[in-house]
Amino acid sequence: MTQKSEAHKGNITPEMEFVAKAENIDVNKLVKLINSGKVVIPKNVNGHSKPCGIGEGLKTKVNANIGSSSKIDDLDLEINKARLAEEYGADAIMDLSTGSELRMFRQKIMEAVDLCIGTVPIYEAGVVTLAKNREIIDMDPDDIFKAIENQAKEGVDFMTLHCGITKDLVQKLKDANRMMGIVSRGGTFMASWINHNDLENPLYENYDYLLELSYEYDITLSLGDGLRPGCLADASDIPQIQELVNLGTLVKRAQDANVQVMVEGPGHMPLNQIRANMEIQKTICHGAPFYVLGPLVTDIAPGYDHITGAIGGAIAASSGANFLCYVTPAEHLSLPSLEDVKEGVIASKIAAEAADVANGLKSSWTRERAMAKARKEFDWDTQFDLALDKSKPRKYRDKCKLDDDEMCAMCGEYCAVKIAKGDF
Repeated sequence: MTQKSEAHKGNITPEMEFVAKAENIDVNKLVKLINSGKVVIPKNVNGHSKPCGIGEGLKTKVNANIGSSSKIDDLDLEINKARLAEEYGADAIMDLSTGSELRMFRQKIMEAVDLCIGTVPIYEAGVVTLAKNREIIDMDPDDIFKAIENQAKEGVDFMTLHCGITKDLVQKLKDANRMMGIVSRGGTFMASWINHNDLENPLYENYDYLLELSYEYDITLSLGDGLRPGCLADASDIPQIQELVNLGTLVKRAQDANVQVMVEGPGHMPLNQIRANMEIQKTICHGAPFYVLGPLVTDIAPGYDHITGAIGGAIAASSGANFLCYVTPAEHLSLPSLEDVKEGVIASKIAAEAADVANGLKSSWTRERAMAKARKEFDWDTQFDLALDKSKPRKYRDKCKLDDDEMCAMCGEYCAVKIAKGDF
């Protein structure tokens, strides 16, 4: 069974009840949204994660990427990153480990947090291939499906799978004259494999088998945008849109098979193109939840890409995106530190809240009004409790060492709120 197959029968699962309560939405309405494919609850039948609803009418969710690399393989660091991301409000964790002990890393991370867990199985297949002293382009398709099935058995809730990169599309990419080519790691693995072997994408060719595995374990497919733009100049080009068209067809097949599915999106994109891209995705992909990286709205801010991503994320989520993959200050530069993870989560949470307010979400407006009331009443503790980061604003306040609670060091005795208190 899957959450979608149960919704199709009109059944209410414990996960649906949990999400309905958390989102303050009628559970019968939620069932209809899941049945239509507009909402997913990534929850592996073997998993232990807290249910999380993603999609239309729900709060915008935030994912944090963590994981080892072949150069930095520190389990304690990655576990601490996962816990820190959970502490600051991430709704999901993606383990992107490519180190030698990636299976052990994944198990320990899943034990450390109560969030839904995502992976990119082709990374594991790549690690297995290299361990055999073979190149990525010589990867055995069986290793990809073995990684998918193994991770499904372990309890992974959602998986990024680059099913939309076809043999035909790889040829079109060669003719596209992109500035950055392919920047998706998994997308590069698959496109290079297709190009070298002159064969069709095994995930595309054997998609029915993938749906069978997904149904058995209730894996939520996160159809990867392997050809997402890696710079503004490549945004909204033919390869990106053609892959999206391919994904739209695959979404429909998954929905018809009662498999939960969402779609991943750009990437680097000029601010004025974001809204149109969100609308196109929702139309082509039958209303499936949209999971975006950023989008990053400028290419010239290394070290500050959590900000460029949050700007794009706010516009994307207010225009239809449902799930934001955080971007950290270390993006394009290095493996993120603990502080980078915190900054990335907070930036994306700001974007999500801004979008939810713009979309009229009641819970967000309730919190915004509570903050306004606390500020008017100089209720500093309530302000700190409502803040996305509860410690940083308190540190700024304490640093001033003011005797009068009804002022801050910026305005002092000239505080507009204090002067006008009781009059307006």
